[in-house]
Amino acid sequence: MRLRALRLARRLSCLRGSTLADYVQPTPGPNDQIVVSMSSGVDSSVAALMYAKQYKNVKGIFMANWSPDTRGGVSTCTVESDWEEVQTICNQIGIPCERVNFEKEYWSDVFEPMLEMYRRGLTPNPDVGCNRYVKFGKMIEHLSNRLPQDNWWLVTGHYARIMKHRATGEPHLLRACYPPKDQSYYLSQMPESVLSRVLMPIGHYTKPEVRELAQRYGLASKNKRDSQGLCFVSQHGKFKDFLDEFLPPNPGDIVTADGRVWGRHNGLWHGTIGQRSGVSMPQGDPEMKGVWFISGKNYDKNQLVISKKTDRAAFEKDRLKVADWRWINSSVGFADFDTAQLAVQVRSLEPPRALRAVVAGDEPEFVLREKVHGVAPGQNLVLYKDERVLGGGVIAEAT
Repeated sequence: MRLRALRLARRLSCLRGSTLADYVQPTPGPNDQIVVSMSSGVDSSVAALMYAKQYKNVKGIFMANWSPDTRGGVSTCTVESDWEEVQTICNQIGIPCERVNFEKEYWSDVFEPMLEMYRRGLTPNPDVGCNRYVKFGKMIEHLSNRLPQDNWWLVTGHYARIMKHRATGEPHLLRACYPPKDQSYYLSQMPESVLSRVLMPIGHYTKPEVRELAQRYGLASKNKRDSQGLCFVSQHGKFKDFLDEFLPPNPGDIVTADGRVWGRHNGLWHGTIGQRSGVSMPQGDPEMKGVWFISGKNYDKNQLVISKKTDRAAFEKDRLKVADWRWINSSVGFADFDTAQLAVQVRSLEPPRALRAVVAGDEPEFVLREKVHGVAPGQNLVLYKDERVLGGGVIAEAT
């Protein structure tokens, strides 16, 4: 039975102006194999429902990427309960579901690099790496080996869109129609080779609409809260305590910009730029009085630097050098775009930042029109042109 409420075509109205004419949403053929990545959440459940109602060859797949009974006794994930919920949802929808284990790949390609970056005092975003190496890396490899024919698709519940550009025939990654849940930032390192195989129907909907569909069809996930944070720490308490289970202490000084020592830290990962320092400063001294925040890290001396919030120069940066730069579509480069058309984000869901200039190179430098607060090396910078994600990389330096 085809349900009008589930048709994706009607959702294309969220593309405004000329963009609507520029793109078309790819759709599977009636006999194509459709695999839905299931997480037990409401978004992937509704994505599975959409295709199960319209196509006959649909199945779910569930990734177990972190075992709760391994890795030093850490027991934080809800893998088994999530798997039970996924099976319930798939039974409701009437599709089979496969469980796969990519823990080894997650550990080597995402988790260990994250630990190394934290050890060096950087602030990584492992969700970006998980999408690059596991969800759209190992998963695609697994499906390619199991489904060697050309007519198969991977469907996910991400709030983003992958659409075909009419003029070039290229698949482009676009923002979601619903800005409060847009996840395109975390997808900015997706391999180009997978774009033509991935469908993201939820990106055409708002979160309230997704909830409404789940309620209407009585899905078991209809009232499930959105997941927050990383799986392996979501129930573990303070993130720095979690990191302490994997990283040996590396004590150093907490200093002000003039080099005076005011405290000690147990590792640079115990401080994030922009957060309260936790240092008790002498409140009787007018120069010291007030709350102090972490404003920088001296990696060579293993020091956390603290400043008052009123010291804007310590926190606000407008020149960002980026390493490991990757274009979503390799057919483009900086010369193909007018800088005035571009914008960057250094955190998900933040407002896009207009650019004054781009210095191209192996490690491109982005000069912002306005300073941005609390930028930390290790964070991802993502480049946009209107709704389209162009590429991204890791911030190596902020000045």
